Amino acid sequence: MIVSAEPSILYFGTPVALLSTINPDGSANLAPMSSVFWLGWRAVLGLSAASQTAQNLRRTGEVVINLPSAAMADHVDRLALTTGSDPVPGYKAERGYRHEAHKFARAGLTPLASETVAPPRAREAPVQLEATIEAIHSLAAEDAAQAGKILTFEARILRVHVHDDIRIDGQTDRIDPDKWRPLIMSFQKFYGLADQLRPSTLATIPEAVYRSPDVERSRRAGLVSAEAA
Repeated sequence: MIVSAEPSILYFGTPVALLSTINPDGSANLAPMSSVFWLGWRAVLGLSAASQTAQNLRRTGEVVINLPSAAMADHVDRLALTTGSDPVPGYKAERGYRHEAHKFARAGLTPLASETVAPPRAREAPVQLEATIEAIHSLAAEDAAQAGKILTFEARILRVHVHDDIRIDGQTDRIDPDKWRPLIMSFQKFYGLADQLRPSTLATIPEAVYRSPDVERSRRAGLVSAEAA
């Protein structure tokens, strides 16, 4: 039977990300989120406009998107109901949030200097994506009650760092999906991936076909930075 339903949220399942940004006082903020998806070397991040992370992104235009593995659920959960905002925004205070200035320490994660942006990476995260913000959009602009409250950030990836043990053996630039086990959020619960069911027919298309011009653009920028140093 198929029925009509009105779920309060539509989080059917997306990967968890830990976004590291720089606060106005120069300290590092680290925030868990799961409204994220990728197209090529671009990521789209959905955040409350009132969050400290959103404010940091608008001010600095820089972020590291750290992707935790399923084994890191406890680290991520230590950041639940914490915020870098001080004072705590009213809507978050009503939901039980508290201010936490030392997010990396709270999560039990190690900050690691990035190569192209100011925010640090999380050493323990198997995937660490340094990025710059290229565009910001407001959702529900047509609705006066919601306009400006939720923002999407288009992030262009500058550097990709991965733990060696999730790469395909003998291949530098390919991730092995049988080794990479992302942490998934579905309706406010943590999940991991099950074993592969079967290859998709899309797997007949080489990954290199999808290679974005942003890859070469980031490489050229890295060479310029190295020469300037």
